[in-house]
Amino acid sequence: MLFTRLLGTSFAGAGWLPSRCVVCRAWPAQRICVDCASTLAPLRRRCPRCALPLADGAPACGHCLREPSGLDACVAVVDYAWPWSGLVTQLKFHGAPGVASALAELMRTRPDACEMVAACDALVPLPLAPGRLRERGYNQAQLLARALARTKLRAHWLVRSRETTAQTRLDRRERLRNLQGAFRLTPAAQAQLPGKSVLLVDDVMTTGASLHAAAEVLRGGGALSVGALVFARTP
Repeated sequence: MLFTRLLGTSFAGAGWLPSRCVVCRAWPAQRICVDCASTLAPLRRRCPRCALPLADGAPACGHCLREPSGLDACVAVVDYAWPWSGLVTQLKFHGAPGVASALAELMRTRPDACEMVAACDALVPLPLAPGRLRERGYNQAQLLARALARTKLRAHWLVRSRETTAQTRLDRRERLRNLQGAFRLTPAAQAQLPGKSVLLVDDVMTTGASLHAAAEVLRGGGALSVGALVFARTP
């Protein structure tokens, strides 16, 4: 298992390798073939602050209109649903880090995502708690960020300062309380962050509590702006 993880991590950004589609298994194809991308990951209008799907004509979702988000912008590529939820599960829980390259490949096909990556100064993956990182062997958000723009990756800027309880059954307010003090900047970030435009990267956004907590810490360290780019957004 360890060898598989290391091998998969090494090739997580190797989109040039011949492969088969991870969804329909067509061969040879891109990691996510054109047909699957167009039919299963259609473009959707989303809230520019939290990435929830929007009705036509709405400038933002009701929640973000009432309570402005802690993020300057937020982009999600797909809804967290079949088949993408299964791929994320493989990446996070089944020791398949190589799936990250397929997800990042699809992310790069979206103009809004590409614009965010090009415009930012640094990609900061949402960090895992030390215990979870030891258990998994890699941070899936870091693999995505590396595949998107290796030269802008700043995985050493933000760390988890403490373990948090599982958030699966917590609502947004409970998650925010759970995450208070959970992130901190490293000395490298304190020296390099001021005045920089930062893009947080993660695999799935549920309530956004983790991203907002991380954004607050980055702003406190002098970040000029903080946006978020995620692969999937829970409806």
